[in-house]
Amino acid sequence: MIEAANASVLVIDDEEMVRDNIEEILTPTHNQSGAEEVDRAASILFDTLPKSATARRRTNMPAFTVHKASNGMEGVEMVKKAVEAGKPYAVIFLDMRMPGWDGMETAVQIRKYDTKAEIIFVTAFSDRSIEDIIDRAGQNVGYHCKPYATEEIAQIATKAVSDYNKLRNLERLIEAISSISIDEQQLNSLLSNILDQLATYVETDTALLGKLHGDERYERLFSIGPVEEKIDMENVIKLIKSTQVGDGEVVQAQEAILARLDHYTIFAVLKQEQKLKTEKLYLLKLFVLNAAKAIRNAELREKLLQKEKLSAIGNAVSMMMHDLRSPILNIKSLTELARSEEDKSDCLAMIDASAEQAAEIFEDFLDFVNQRPVKKAPVELGQVVEEGIKLAEARNAGAAIKILRTIPAALIVPGDASKLKRVIMNLVNNATDVLLAKKIPDGQISITASVTEGSAKLVVRDNGPGIPADILSKLFEPFVTKNKANGTGLGLAIVRQFVEAHGGTIGVTNDKGAIFEIRLPL
Repeated sequence: MIEAANASVLVIDDEEMVRDNIEEILTPTHNQSGAEEVDRAASILFDTLPKSATARRRTNMPAFTVHKASNGMEGVEMVKKAVEAGKPYAVIFLDMRMPGWDGMETAVQIRKYDTKAEIIFVTAFSDRSIEDIIDRAGQNVGYHCKPYATEEIAQIATKAVSDYNKLRNLERLIEAISSISIDEQQLNSLLSNILDQLATYVETDTALLGKLHGDERYERLFSIGPVEEKIDMENVIKLIKSTQVGDGEVVQAQEAILARLDHYTIFAVLKQEQKLKTEKLYLLKLFVLNAAKAIRNAELREKLLQKEKLSAIGNAVSMMMHDLRSPILNIKSLTELARSEEDKSDCLAMIDASAEQAAEIFEDFLDFVNQRPVKKAPVELGQVVEEGIKLAEARNAGAAIKILRTIPAALIVPGDASKLKRVIMNLVNNATDVLLAKKIPDGQISITASVTEGSAKLVVRDNGPGIPADILSKLFEPFVTKNKANGTGLGLAIVRQFVEAHGGTIGVTNDKGAIFEIRLPL
C-alpha cells in the first residue's frame, strides 16, 4: 500500500507572531475568525473573491499540518516524541537567534533524533555561512532571510515536503531491493534505474556499480555517464583491495563506497573529488549494502533453480528407467526362453514388441522433456484403449484386478496413437497400484467412452479410496505423489501434457473412487 505523503511541519521561533503567521500561510483555513466574516461580507458588497477563498484555492500545496514550539528545547522534545511515535516532521522552520539554545544548537540537538527532516532556517541575521550550517546541521537544510513574503514560505515548504518524500520513497525502494526475488538480469536493470535516480540526487553525471571477486577479477555491473574519462579504475581497484571492510559492513574510501559480502566486494564509485555528507552519503551507503544483498540473493536463487532443474531431470530419468525396466527385463526373459525352444518365432515377436515398447517409452520421455507437438492421424479410440490396457496388464501380471471397457465401435479421434495409448496405460497403472496397495476386495477399473458436445469423452474410474484431498488440486503437477512405493509423480504430469497436446482436457474427482475424465476433440 502506498503511504500518504508526509506534510507535517514544525515551527520553532520565540516570536508568537512568526509562528502563527507561518501556520496561517500553510494552513489558510485553520484560523477562522471574525475577520473572515468581514471578508465574506465585503465580497458580497463589492463583488470580489474573498481573500480566504483565494488562499484555499492553492491546490498545488500539500495538506500541511503545523505544530509550533516557542524555544529550542521545546522543539527538540517535540521532534523526539514525533520520531518515537513513528510520525516524524518532514519540515522544520527554525529561527537562528533565540533565547537559550540558538537555532544552530537546536539543529544539532534535533539531528540526534532525526537526521532526515528538512530544516529551513528563517532569520533576520546572516551571521552564519551556509557551509558552517551544513557542516553542523547536515546537508538537508535551507536558509531564508526575514522579512519573507507569503508565497515564499508556501513555496519553500512545498519544495521541502516534496524533497523529503522523494527521498523517503527512494530510501524505501533501496531497502526493498534486497527482499525482491528476481533473476540477475532483471535485478541489474532495477539497480541501474535506482543508481540513476541516486546519481541525480547526489548531483553527479558519473557513477559505477561493480563487483570485485576476491583480489582477482573485476566485474562491472553497470555505469552511468563517461566512467572511463572521469574514474581511474586501476586506482579504484587498488583502493578497494587496500581497504579493510568487514563482512556486511559499508565504508567510504575516498570516492568509493564499499560493502563486503562473502567472497566479493560490491562498490559504487562517483566522479572524483566529490564530497558527500549526511543524507546523500547515507543513501549511497544504503544502496550499496542492499544492492550487495540483492545480488547475493539473486545468485543463491539461480543456484537453487539449477539444483531444482537437476533434481527434476533426475526424477524424470528415474521415472523413465522405472518404465523401461519392464520391457527390458522381458527381452532378457524372452531371449532365455528362445534358447530353450525350437520354434523361436513367438519369442522373437514378443522381443520385438518389448523393444518397440521401450523405444516408445524413450520417445515419449523426450517428447515430455522437450514438449514436442503431437503428430495427429485418425485413431480408433477403442483400439488405443485396448493396447493401453495390454501394456498395463503386462506390467501388472498376476494382479487380480478386473478391467471393464465400454467403447463405441469406430469412435475416431485425431491424435497420436502411441501417446494416447500411454495415457490409458498410466491411468490404469495408477489405479491398479492404489487398489493393490489398499488391498481393495474385488478391485475394479472401468473405462467408458461417449460422444458429447462435439468431443469424445473418456472416463477412467476405479473403486478405490479416491485421491487424497491434500493433493487433489495439484495432482497433475510434476512430482506430486503420495504413498506410492515406486511413484515419481511424473506419470499424471505426462498424461496431462499428452492430453493437452491433443487440444483436450483432463480432470479428476472423487466419487466412491477416483474418476478421471478426458475430453478430446473429434
